Amino acid sequence: MKDRAGRRRARRFAIGTAVVVALAGMNGPWLYRFGTEKYHQYTINKPEYKAENGKWEIIEFPEKYRQNTIHAALLHTGKVLLVAGSGNDQDNFDAKQYDTRIWDPVKGTVKKVPTPNDLFCTGHTQLPNGNLLIAGGTKRYEKLKGDVKKAGGLMIVHNENPDKPITLPAGTKFTGKENGKTFVSKDPVLVPRAEKNFDEETGRFLGNTPGYGRVYVEAQKEGRQYETGTQDNYRVQGLEGEDARNTYGIAEKLALDKKDFQGIRDAFEFDPVAEKYVKVDPMHEARWYPTLTTLSDGKILSVSGLDDIGQLVPGKNEIYDPKTKGWTYTEEERQFPTYPALFLMQDGKIFYSGSNAGYGPDDVGRDPGVWDVETNRFTEIPGMSDADMLETSATVLLPPAQDEKYLVIGGGGVGESRLASEKTRLVDLRADSPEFTDGPSLEKGTRYPQASILPNDDVLVSGGSADYRGRSDSNILQARIYDTETNEFDRVADPLVGRNYHSGSILLPDGRVMFFGSDSLFADKANTKPGEFEQRIEIYTPPYLYGEERPDLSGGPETLERGGSGTFTSKAAGSVEKVRLIRPSASTHVTDVDQRSVALEFEAEGDRLTVTVPENKNLVQSGWYMLFVTDGNGVPSKAQWVKIP
Repeated sequence: MKDRAGRRRARRFAIGTAVVVALAGMNGPWLYRFGTEKYHQYTINKPEYKAENGKWEIIEFPEKYRQNTIHAALLHTGKVLLVAGSGNDQDNFDAKQYDTRIWDPVKGTVKKVPTPNDLFCTGHTQLPNGNLLIAGGTKRYEKLKGDVKKAGGLMIVHNENPDKPITLPAGTKFTGKENGKTFVSKDPVLVPRAEKNFDEETGRFLGNTPGYGRVYVEAQKEGRQYETGTQDNYRVQGLEGEDARNTYGIAEKLALDKKDFQGIRDAFEFDPVAEKYVKVDPMHEARWYPTLTTLSDGKILSVSGLDDIGQLVPGKNEIYDPKTKGWTYTEEERQFPTYPALFLMQDGKIFYSGSNAGYGPDDVGRDPGVWDVETNRFTEIPGMSDADMLETSATVLLPPAQDEKYLVIGGGGVGESRLASEKTRLVDLRADSPEFTDGPSLEKGTRYPQASILPNDDVLVSGGSADYRGRSDSNILQARIYDTETNEFDRVADPLVGRNYHSGSILLPDGRVMFFGSDSLFADKANTKPGEFEQRIEIYTPPYLYGEERPDLSGGPETLERGGSGTFTSKAAGSVEKVRLIRPSASTHVTDVDQRSVALEFEAEGDRLTVTVPENKNLVQSGWYMLFVTDGNGVPSKAQWVKIP
């Protein structure tokens, strides 16, 4: 692999030298004409250039199929699920216009799919049965200060009755005892019964701890005169007798300040065969910007997000059981910022790289480490450079997954900070005392870099921007291939489309990589024109698909047991150097915790290739995988889909 990267650099230098010599001998007009876009197109389409740098091409859907893609996942049918929901467009949200597309990259077809709720900024992960679990989304768009017309905020509703819970419907009115102002709830709220407390030694009754519920309330009318400045107790209108005595609200300041997005509890499984959403039990907590991660037993952990009040879920994490289609809370609480990068380790624990996509305090839950979900013990990992710039960084489990090495790429300061890091950081979790060390640097500080594992163990790193949401025309039109053996970046062909916020990348079964999305805040360097969402798909064809005949792969079983073997057919079996199982991606907001590439042992005999799957269920999670073989020149086959039951 080191020789391959060296050859690539040497050939690129030779090509560049030849071009310079040729240009030097030409007259001015010719130099002018071919220094333009035409000459650039001529250069990047030369066979030798593509064999060294790869090639990018833009795919633009017919207008009726275009959407603001926020989420993408590769399905085991070979098609790609593209989810927009309302697509970060409040007009779509207000009109309840929610979009999903299925794109077939082989046939080039696009299909609209009915979308049951606003799945903008949802969480998702691959399930053992091949479905995609999707949970959370948008209940309300944010309102910036100045756009908020009615004072509002969080009301904590207390219930001091130990004998029964109480439910207050949407539209319930709360009137302050001191300020006399009335606020109305936007949703129903269930308030649990109070808890009786007794002295453990004497059995003496110590009193009740009220049950409480949370609900968003707004003033009845517009205007600053309806704001409140301090905490107050609120009487619940419409209650009588015992309920009126036991139930009351407490709220801090209710004002016209900025209101964040609010999440939903809804959850669905997307069925790739039927190509439709199937509703399952809702989560206990509403979540907007959550991460979903597979656990050791095949259940799914749901973490973080903004709740139905627009506040960070305070460490209440929950688990989805694919068998019962229901959710249960974890026994202990642990708080993370939104879209935290959480990966299942081979010992069943969870690695948190520190990468995240934003919301949350800057001093809680941002340190990388290893989390034992069962005991709630968290062990921090030292050595992270630019530790205060992990927001909007990317994290990838380097191939092969058995090595348990991770690469953390770029990132920026918390919130709308202009800070961006050019660092990459490596950590080996199999070391006796894991510690981050610096990897090769990027040319520029980079937020929102996209990273996709390739079948030959390289990692494609592309795009991003030097500032928050591409501000000041700061998109980075560069791509690099990271060589996992040499720990080096090699610059390849530049992408044609800038990608920042709301973008991502997906490895396709044919070995190419698709890129989607981008949501620039502004469209010009002076930040005077509003940005437009990037609806075009872009495909990168890596150098390994130019100039070398790729190995074939066919036949074999559709199901491979952990610890078991299967035999496939390949005329190139004798030249195969690597066999990899690659889990399909589910990508959004620089977060893709599904993708992993597992090395398989293999034996070749004639045109028969027998592969053996590792036994560790945490390494090889149940579900569908792409099976690739790669020859000694680093050229991969097309993938065969196999299922790990």
